[in-house]
Formats: sequence, structure tokens, C-alpha cells
Amino acid sequence: MLDPQAQALMTLLSEKGIPPVHTQTPAEARASYRARRSFTQPDAPEVGRVQDLQFSHAAVSIAVRVYHPAGADAALPALVYLHGGGWTIGDLDTHDVLCRSLCQQAHGVVVAVDYRMGPEHKFPAAYEDAVAAWQWVAQQAANLGIDPARIAIGGDSAGGNLAAAACLGLRDLGHKPVMQLLIYPSTVMAPDTDSYRNNGQGYMLTRESMAWYTGNYLRNLQDTLDWRASPQLASSHANLPQAFVLTAGFDPLRDEGLMYADALSRAGVSSQYICFERQIHGFITMGRVLQEANTAVAMCAQALRTAWAQA
Repeated sequence: MLDPQAQALMTLLSEKGIPPVHTQTPAEARASYRARRSFTQPDAPEVGRVQDLQFSHAAVSIAVRVYHPAGADAALPALVYLHGGGWTIGDLDTHDVLCRSLCQQAHGVVVAVDYRMGPEHKFPAAYEDAVAAWQWVAQQAANLGIDPARIAIGGDSAGGNLAAAACLGLRDLGHKPVMQLLIYPSTVMAPDTDSYRNNGQGYMLTRESMAWYTGNYLRNLQDTLDWRASPQLASSHANLPQAFVLTAGFDPLRDEGLMYADALSRAGVSSQYICFERQIHGFITMGRVLQEANTAVAMCAQALRTAWAQA
């Protein structure tokens, strides 16, 4: 059964005539996504300090927002966070409340990354930014008040895709984040799953929207087979960071998250999998109107604390 709060939200959005994302231009979709956040997101929790910074890699400048919890006087563990939005929409502001919440509840530094997006910047730009962001945080750990031995990476939806792919790329470069936090991640660019078929209409994220997002991001069909876009297709999932994978029951991406958690487990990687069976894609940022969103955030914070403590 769909969560009644989720059903009420979808009914309200339908009544308000919110146009489907795939019928909008990227600029329109970004503005619409940004405008909706005040309706669905909780009030922004207070944290100790927030810094807007930039770093450069390969002649590209990337904005980051660094959240420090209150009362921190020693080097803290950190999470490099990649926002969702189909590699097309979303920014530092759309996920500000979530990053503040994770910073406060997990008591660690959160570094949110404003990676390049499509259609202006095609694959693999976002992937490259994700890898570079984690490396920059590791290199700048002392300046940022971060323990370099306890840096995790995570994200939701497209951001979960980027976090999973970045872990593969970082492994091959000789680096290993302490954990990967994957919130309803996309893990294969041409899905053929029960959840994609059964949940592809009527639950916020649709097949048409997914095609619009991937069309904005990818250069061609060949990119769907590249593990940097479809981390499920990597030749090996061994020696990757432990994972906490969270999905939603009425999400077309649900089965991709489960498939990835299973792939990690088969490869000997510690992997936890949780499905919020009654929820829809995108729910974790909607704590003002969906009670289970706040439970999910608390679970993610606990998973981070546990991984950091183990490290």
C-alpha cells in the first residue's frame, strides 16, 4: 500500500497542475524543482558553520558547500554528498536541508558538491567531478577540519549513481572512501526490472521523465554500457567501501538499488539494504509532508556514525 501521506502529496501536485519534468526545458525544470522545496522540506536545522567554497580540476571550477556541526573541536569524519535530480536539475540549495540534517544528526562534516550537469555538460563530466570532489576533500582534510581516514561518499538518485560509480573509479586509483551511502540510486542506464515496469507511471518519477534525464546526461546509447554511467555493469565490485543502500517500494529505481546491494554482497563487500516499502522516489527530502522521510534521514545518519566509528 502506498503511504497515505505520499498519496496526498501526489494528489495535491496533480491538482496544482505541476507539469511533468519531461515537458519542460532544463531551465524550467530546475526553477520548478527549486521552488517546490519550501513546500515539502522541513525547516533548515542549525549547524555550527557553513562555508561556500570552490575547487578546480582539469581547468573546471566546482562549487561546494561545507557544513560543520556545532561543538566540533577536533578533526571530524566527513561525507562528500552528491545531490539528486537526474543529472539535470538540483543544486546546493535544493539539498541544503538534507545536508544540514545529516551534518547535525551524524555529527560529521558534510561537503555538498555542485557538479556539472546535462545537457550543458554531458557524461562523463558529472562522474569526473564526483571523483575529483572526493580527492579534493581528502587532500584538503587538514584545512577543512576533517579526518582524512574517515571520508565517506553518498548521494540520492542521480547522486547515488555518481557516488557508486565514483567508488569504483576511486578504487582503481588506489583510494577507498570509508562508506558509500546510496539513496534510491540509479545503477543501470537501460533498466529492465519489475519496478521499472510496474512503477514507471503514477508515482512521481516516470519512464518518460527517466528518458528525459538520461537523454540530457548521456551522449549516446553506448554510454549506457559504461560502468561510470551504469555501475551495476562494472566487471568487479570487489574491494569497494561498505554500503548502506536505501530504496522506496513505489520507485521505478527500487530494483536497481537491490541489485547493486546484492552485487556488492556477492563480491564480499559489507552491504546493508533497506526498502521503505510504501514510499515514492525522492521522498527523503520531503520531511515536512512525509513522516517516513525523517525516519530515513535518521537511519542514514546512524549508518554514517557506525561506519565512521568502525574506521
